[in-house]
Amino acid sequence: MTASYLPATTDSIALASKAEDPFEAISILHKILENPSSSPDAIRIKEQAITILSDLFTQHNMAEDLHALLSQLRPFFAVIPKAKTAKIVRGIIDSVSKIPGTSDVQIALCKELVLWARAEKRALLRQRVETRLAALLVETKEYSEALALLTNLVKEVKGVDDKRLLVEILLLESKLHYLLKDRHKARTALTAAKKAANAVYMPPTQQGAIDLHSGILFAEDKEYTTAYSYFFEAFEALKAVEDPRAIFSLKYMLLCKIMTNQSKDVAGLISSKAGLKYFGPELNVMKAVADAHSNRSLRSFEKVLRDYRYQLETDPTIYNHLSSRYEALVELNLCRYIEPFSRVEIPHIAGLIDLPVDFVEKKLAQMILDRKFVGILDQGAGHIIIFDEPKKDALLPAALKTISSIGKVVDNLFVKSSKIVH
Repeated sequence: MTASYLPATTDSIALASKAEDPFEAISILHKILENPSSSPDAIRIKEQAITILSDLFTQHNMAEDLHALLSQLRPFFAVIPKAKTAKIVRGIIDSVSKIPGTSDVQIALCKELVLWARAEKRALLRQRVETRLAALLVETKEYSEALALLTNLVKEVKGVDDKRLLVEILLLESKLHYLLKDRHKARTALTAAKKAANAVYMPPTQQGAIDLHSGILFAEDKEYTTAYSYFFEAFEALKAVEDPRAIFSLKYMLLCKIMTNQSKDVAGLISSKAGLKYFGPELNVMKAVADAHSNRSLRSFEKVLRDYRYQLETDPTIYNHLSSRYEALVELNLCRYIEPFSRVEIPHIAGLIDLPVDFVEKKLAQMILDRKFVGILDQGAGHIIIFDEPKKDALLPAALKTISSIGKVVDNLFVKSSKIVH
């Protein structure tokens, strides 16, 4: 009777490599893993087989087979060090993540691994898988479940003093609060992450991620100069290790230039040595936005937002800031068009700015409420009436200050007279 497994040797690995049919190679590799030997050489060969098998499954979009592979490997995990187990598990989860549209499979896989790690009392592995699970939940917008998981992880990991994992968890928590529009909690979590990061060496990828998120938070507070410096640091760190997030850092640097009215610097950054490396559709969009903005052309700006809508909407950070810049540009143009008039028809202004009458009317009403100019809307006649900016009376603040000072003197005299009487 022939054995159902193959010897865990380099010859078996070579046999799998020579197989022309990928499914034949997969069958050979499975038979190597079924070998019961747990000698050091056999373990080393099996690790190679797992790596090759994972790559084959990824190339052929076989996410469910990767899921099944992890279940098949559990007896093997019992005979290898925990550090190697963690490395293999992370590698297989990473392989699944490379296959498009597998978020649900990844979440199911992580939840299954968490239960197994808890049963096997592998706390460190469980914490890392739970961190990955939280990231996937954030990605799929399951914010409540992600927040509950991260809150427990922060408490637990602080106790075991794993600084790098703690930084990863706190950074993810900060990103989650940012998505929930709670900037105060996002900044608090980010500050805690930076504090933990200062106590240990951080790899460039993780330091770059911290700087990138710091820049996003500063940009939300309209502190674009500070945000630019963080994006620059993130770009340098991520570019050095060829991390794909480097292009996001560069895009956000260009965004900061646009938002600080330095659009003319955008072309220089794109044509620099670093910029040319990443030149493509992503940077073309930013260049088109910068050109429209530097020309102060509302029509050109609107055209760019319309033509590149898909590219812009896939990055909410870029889209939100450019939308606010568009609003500011509309207000600037409206102020310029109404400035010569004391009373003017709203359709006439809409025609000058080339925008719908309803939109212009609502925008003018909002600008009056925001005190961008002094005026009223005569909706019955379809007119806007603009008043001169009221001059501030310099005497009034001085008079109020004098009256306040006299009041304090009278109060003090009253207190002193009361003491004399009594």
